[in-house]
Amino acid sequence: MVVSVAATGPGTDAEPVRSTFFASRYVRDELPRYRMPERSIPREAAYQIINDELMLDGNPRLNLASFVTTWMEPECDKLIMDSINKNYVDMDEYPVTTELQNRCVNMIAHLFNAPIQEDETAIGVGTVGSSEAIMLAGLAFKRKWQNKRKEQGKPCDKPNIVTGANVQVCWEKFARYFEVELKEVKLSEGYYVMDPEKAIEMVDENTICVAAILGSTLTGEFEDVKKLNDLLVEKNKETGWDVPIHVDAASGGFIAPFLYPELEWDFRLPLVKSINVSGHKYGLVYAGVGWVIWRSKEDLPEELIFHINYLGTDQPTFTLNFSKGSSQIIAQYYQLIRLGFEGYKSIMENCMENTSILREGLAATDRFEIVSKNSGVPLVAFSLKDSSAFTVFDISENLRRFGWIVPAYTMPPNAEHVAVLRVVVREDFSRSLAERLVSDIVKVLHELDARAAHAVKVASVAVAQSDDGVVAGKSVMEIQREIATRWRKAVDKKKTGPC
Repeated sequence: MVVSVAATGPGTDAEPVRSTFFASRYVRDELPRYRMPERSIPREAAYQIINDELMLDGNPRLNLASFVTTWMEPECDKLIMDSINKNYVDMDEYPVTTELQNRCVNMIAHLFNAPIQEDETAIGVGTVGSSEAIMLAGLAFKRKWQNKRKEQGKPCDKPNIVTGANVQVCWEKFARYFEVELKEVKLSEGYYVMDPEKAIEMVDENTICVAAILGSTLTGEFEDVKKLNDLLVEKNKETGWDVPIHVDAASGGFIAPFLYPELEWDFRLPLVKSINVSGHKYGLVYAGVGWVIWRSKEDLPEELIFHINYLGTDQPTFTLNFSKGSSQIIAQYYQLIRLGFEGYKSIMENCMENTSILREGLAATDRFEIVSKNSGVPLVAFSLKDSSAFTVFDISENLRRFGWIVPAYTMPPNAEHVAVLRVVVREDFSRSLAERLVSDIVKVLHELDARAAHAVKVASVAVAQSDDGVVAGKSVMEIQREIATRWRKAVDKKKTGPC
């Protein structure tokens, strides 16, 4: 049995240093929280202690903030557990696992219309997610640009990347970690993706690439990569530069080929030199796998690839880390051969249908403005039409009582005044869950309306009882603040000394 206790360290108001007892009929031992215990405990007790704490986590299936996969088939779960002890980097020891990764790279490259023949090997690598994939792609662009500038006898100390202000934080990390200036195209209300024309205006001779987003984190919208490519082709012709494009398809890379096959965003466009995609998003694999694919061998500088032989044979490696698990790569291969093109297409169509159900339900309340588009990543971003009584942040907080995790956030510059809620529709978010979510949102709206009405009533009574009254036409919040100030003053007048 496990008993929770609260005991703080001497002279501190911080969290308890001892928080748990292991207890049985015969033994009772305290367990420290931040230091390794001196003695061992039974495995059953260790399991129960951890499991009891983890029960307080949110339910991953109801976490509508995340794009990351939260359900896979039992057969794939078994494959994951069977291979969880395999270190992917030991290629000589696990050659089949290495072969599966290479098959995944080639399948994804063909999906993205890479200019390779059936018997050719695609250029790409598996990563722990799109963040690492973007770092690797960015490093390739930076090194290639530096090499060319050195050949021309020009300075190469001020590289920059042009992208929209809607990019995921991993781009900011890359810029800061690897000393590259991030030139962001600002957003505007009603237009929450990068404007290709404004992006081209920011390109200069130090631009190592322009990054386009296929599936904005904010609204799910696809940026116009085709227009960006065409404008950049003209810019390169005029200037003699050779600025390429990287497509961050973390969210949309496993959606566009199945739902929008005619959309030109990938290697069909000549300036697209690399693409990253998250296997653990709409690639339908648990967290821990991403992919980066290069157009050709020439787009990945050879000096970035390391060769090691201390694991048994010559092994090329281009990653930011070294050891990593094999499970997610095996799971990705499972999904690719299990579902095939037909299966992925069916799942993505179902996600879009459930997105439509959710969008229609929210629109029917007549309380929300739908910010996201009808195409792109299956998600719904929406804002309140009237935020005078309460905000989207209040709705987000109150939805947690029903188990839902729905994020509320403000848009990037120059649209910070727009605050939205966002629901990501994944494979395991069914129509019945969509309908239930709308029902719970309506309940929350009614509760918040009632609270706001009560606040107005209380404020009105307080105004009527005040000697000098309150100026009409003020908001509820202003009235509440003024009444609170008056009460504080009244209390201060009655104070005669320390209480």
